[in-house]
Formats: sequence, C-alpha cells, structure tokens
Amino acid sequence: MKYLFILILISGFFTGCSPSSEDGGKGGKPTNSAVTTSGPKTTAPAPGTSSVAAAKVPEGEVILDSFEVGTDVYVRALMVDKGGNALWVGTSVGVLEIGLNKHEVRNTFTRAQGLANEYVFAIGQDQEGYLWFGTNAGGASRYKDGKWKTYFPMHGLADYWVYSFAQHPKGDFWIGTWAGVNRMDLKSGHMETFVNELVNEWVYAMVIDSKNRIWFGTEGGISRLDGTVWQSWTHKDGLGGENMSNLQPSTNTGLGTRRRHDLGIFNAGEPTYNPNYVFSLALEQADVIWAGTWGGGVSRFDGKKWTNYLKKDGLPGNVVYSLVIDQKGRIWAGTDNGIGVFEGGGWKVFPEENVFMNQHFYSITVTPKGEIWAGTRGKVIRIGRANADKE
Repeated sequence: MKYLFILILISGFFTGCSPSSEDGGKGGKPTNSAVTTSGPKTTAPAPGTSSVAAAKVPEGEVILDSFEVGTDVYVRALMVDKGGNALWVGTSVGVLEIGLNKHEVRNTFTRAQGLANEYVFAIGQDQEGYLWFGTNAGGASRYKDGKWKTYFPMHGLADYWVYSFAQHPKGDFWIGTWAGVNRMDLKSGHMETFVNELVNEWVYAMVIDSKNRIWFGTEGGISRLDGTVWQSWTHKDGLGGENMSNLQPSTNTGLGTRRRHDLGIFNAGEPTYNPNYVFSLALEQADVIWAGTWGGGVSRFDGKKWTNYLKKDGLPGNVVYSLVIDQKGRIWAGTDNGIGVFEGGGWKVFPEENVFMNQHFYSITVTPKGEIWAGTRGKVIRIGRANADKE
C-alpha cells in the first residue's frame, strides 16, 4: 500500500545544536534562548513506499512502508497517544499527528499553531490527556483541544532545552532538561528542580517502574529516585560495554560544560565513545532496565548486575539512540547503524539484509496493534506483519 505524508512546516534556523551534528557535523548549545526563523519553507516529500517491503525479518514481519518527511528533516520523537488512535511525530521542523487507522496526516503543528519551537526532541502525555512537546531552546509546550500553553524557566522550568517526560502514578509530572529535572504539580503548576541529586544534569530519558521508582538516563550515567533516596550507576559499576574498537573518548562531559556542548558522536569524522552517556531507557517486566548508550551499546540491569551488548553480540551499532519493548517482550533498538531486535537471548539485525546500514534511528515506538514505527533522517519506517493490513 502506498502512502504520502504531505508536510507544510516552518523550518527554523538554529544558531545552536543542529540535528546534523549526530550524523557527524558539529553543533553547540547557544548561550542564550534566542531562536530566529528563516521564514516559511514548504516540504513536499515524494511518495513513501519502501523498496524493501519484502525483506525477511524475525517472525514473518516486514517493512510495510517508508514515509518520507523531507530530505533534511530529522524525526526525533515518536509517541502513540493514550487512546491508541494517533501517532505523534516530533521532527526538526514541527509536529505531525498521524491517524493510525488510515495513516493520514490529521494535523501539522509549528509556531504558527502555537508550538514554542519547531525542533521537537520529546513528546509525552499526562494523565489529563495533555500532550507535551519538549523543544530545542523553546521550553515545553502543552497542547489539548486546540489550546496551547508554553513553559519557560520564568515559569519554573529548569532549562529551555527539554528532552524527556514521565508521569508518576501519584500524579507528579516529570520533565527532563539539560539543566536537571523538574517535578511538576499539574494542579498548581508549581515546579521543583533537582540537579545535585542526579549523577549528571543532562537528562535524556526517564522511566518509572512497578515500585514507583523513577530512573533517569543522563549524560553521566543513570540515577534512580526511590521515594526520597537517590542512587546512581556509571560505567565503573558496569553500565555500558567496553571500548572494543578503541574509539576516541568523547569530550562531552555534561556537567560543567554548559558554555559549549556538542551533540555529535563524531570527532574529525571518527566515532567516539562515552559509555556513561545514556540516550534512552526501556522498562521490561520485573523492573529490568534497558539502557541505550553512546558507544557502549545496550546495557541490561536486573537490579544486581549489568549485562552489556555490543556489535560483537549482534547489535547493529554501538551508539543506541532509542529503545522500545513490544507486546512479545522483544527489545527494539534504534542505533547509528540501523535497527536491532533482541529475542531468544540474542540480537538480530533488522532486517537480516541490514538495508538501514549507516542510518541513524533516533526514535522508535510500538502501537497497540504491535507495529513498530522508527524515525530517522528524512523518513519514518513502519514495521509489521505482512498481511496485517488485510486482517
């Protein structure tokens, strides 16, 4: 089946970190919050059918479609809403709402509609149904029923750069930024900031386990809040695989480098290594934590010990941007060298031919139907059973 995503988005010009930095370019965090636009830009992607739809993958699943979103557009966040009816796509030029039944674009959101900044790194949803968008230098924008509200540091937000969201079962809403994490009372709007309690202030991922403990993936390791008790883990504790390829150590250290921060995973064109840098987290049953690292592959923590998986173990790439666990308990990883799937105790490249070699998959999610959607530069991939659309 053929699909076409038609996007009419305003593309912002950013003086700070750029999406291309993670593909080998250079970018740094600006020292102020000013963001300017270069004016309207219309992107009209080509029809989005995948040339690899028949590729063999585990359990008979195939790459169903490849939806084009624009050559230089980065898909940084994917989330299915609580109703399971829509996929929300956060890109470097705005947000898309995609109907999951017909795969049609229902809405596009840019600054013209109320979004604080077009470059969206994170999407979340709270218990009241509000959608939250974490942006690059634009704070956090909240949306519901056509109404927008944006939160900046003057409202209590820790930083203008927002990278993750999580809702605690007791009601508090957590917001991860480049300057610590906020705990927000949704009724009053009051925000409390935690910085020194974290192993590192750059918070990229959060998950909440069955014991209501909050896990934070940061640029310097993983922290956990258990009630009022904080605990942290780093490479010294077993997080992140060893530097088997003798890559250059990354100069990014997070805390203390606020004047210059580079998102790039390369140095002079060569990949670098920082096993403490956690891009993503996923929670398995029995509160097993999975973490995607920068050069240290995927790490699994069962509460007692860390197990690390690298390319030598079948993972397609050692830089792991995104993780999700599907209904069958398989772990899907978006890496700097395609997609990997963990099942039966081992990793497999997805698909076996690795048609996504050297492609960076920054975001990945699963739908109620069990389909996997993965975002990269220029497109979103839909993966599922070959006959699912006919059932």
